[in-house]
Amino acid sequence: MFSKILSDEIQQYINDNLDADVSKLALTKNPFPEIEWSEILSQIATKQKAKSKLPTWFNTEKIVYPSRISIEQTSSEKTAEHKATLVDGKSLIDLTGGFGVDDYYFSKKIETIVHCEMNEDLSKIVSHNYNQLKSKNIECYVGDSTETLKKLNKKFDWIYIDPSRRNDAKGKVFMLKDCLPNVPELLDFYFEFTENILIKTAPILDISAAILELKNISAIHVVALENEVKELLFILKKQQESKIEIITTNLLKNKKEEFNFVLKNHTQTPVFSSPKKYIFESNAAIMKSGGFDEVAIQFGIEKLHQHSHLYTSSNLIDFPGRVFEIQKSFEYNKANMKSFLENKKSNITTRNFPETVESIRKKWKIKDGGDLYTFFTTDVNNSKIVLLCTKI
Repeated sequence: MFSKILSDEIQQYINDNLDADVSKLALTKNPFPEIEWSEILSQIATKQKAKSKLPTWFNTEKIVYPSRISIEQTSSEKTAEHKATLVDGKSLIDLTGGFGVDDYYFSKKIETIVHCEMNEDLSKIVSHNYNQLKSKNIECYVGDSTETLKKLNKKFDWIYIDPSRRNDAKGKVFMLKDCLPNVPELLDFYFEFTENILIKTAPILDISAAILELKNISAIHVVALENEVKELLFILKKQQESKIEIITTNLLKNKKEEFNFVLKNHTQTPVFSSPKKYIFESNAAIMKSGGFDEVAIQFGIEKLHQHSHLYTSSNLIDFPGRVFEIQKSFEYNKANMKSFLENKKSNITTRNFPETVESIRKKWKIKDGGDLYTFFTTDVNNSKIVLLCTKI
């Protein structure tokens, strides 16, 4: 199927053009008339995309790449590696294999991996790539994963599913029942073959809605990469406890920021306060998790307002997010803005504030950038305030 694309000459051409503009390259003559020009261009474009997202694939010889959209939709290596820390045991079946990045990392933790994929061409590509990557414990099956489960008819330590939205669900609220496979509908069937299910979804999914759709949820992982939420992971157990643990992870270059809490478990209420010396802004994973009160309670810091999701303290603490020292705090009005911010340069954030960043910049002629960080928010007295800060 792709033997021609793997020839030494074409592979060398692909590697020689990894810095090229593919749209401009497409206007030139195909130097290899025995193969479609679009196929070569596609390999160049997808390998370019893989350079930062999938460095192991990028740096391995004679890897075949699928369509660019498959690369865009697949897990990055960093999130796949993190995901592999959540599973254990001897066997795992991936019902929605795709390009197989997650399974490559699962295979480093688990003895036997089964990769299921509906698209026969993609399955062949993945199987070839696993050989190039020297992954020997992954079996690739083509066809409907439900039928594969029935055919294999054995228990797995884990079932892994990354459902995709059906085309006819466009424009609708993102619900798991609108995906393929329909996980809520098939859960009882899946639990005939495992005690543990790991479901990956896009970050757009509403966590509260997913909890209503699913059952047997043991934990929900919110995973961010460099402060951008990349995926939600739901761990379902056949013999689950009644409580659901929320685990947030922000994967940074040299460390991980983690914050965990039990859903609807706290009996305390957060303390509210006017701005003190420091301001704390939770990372994106915590913001997505909805653990706004839990942050204040666990770290012993105060909230500025129930809906502002900014925290303050007189003491500097190690915090999973951004930390700022307040240089000045004032009420949002024309006189104060003219005195302290108009025609200045600042990084602007709004939290629970009636105006957008864009409208504030335009209204007060504030340029982006610099060392000043400005928060427009609402305080405990429901007053609109501005905090001028420096980042720590």
